[in-house]
Amino acid sequence: MLGSIQRALGDLDRVAAWLKVLGMVNCASDFVQTPNVINGFSDLIIELWGADRGAHARSAVGMNSLPVGIPVEVEAEIEIEV
Repeated sequence: MLGSIQRALGDLDRVAAWLKVLGMVNCASDFVQTPNVINGFSDLIIELWGADRGAHARSAVGMNSLPVGIPVEVEAEIEIEV
């Protein structure tokens, strides 16, 4: 995701804020640790952007299937500086 954002914006410093993250985890129906899996993403964003720009609303859900068998898919809404 960071590579895609950098290619689109030219510079990751243009990310003014991380607003919302949706993390989807490919898992069995009895797996209840989806928030812990997505914590890794949230922790990285806060480490890179700091609490002021990196803190975000977040949802983490389990899915019984994701495209081409990927284990995790993350969507994000960001605010960018123009």
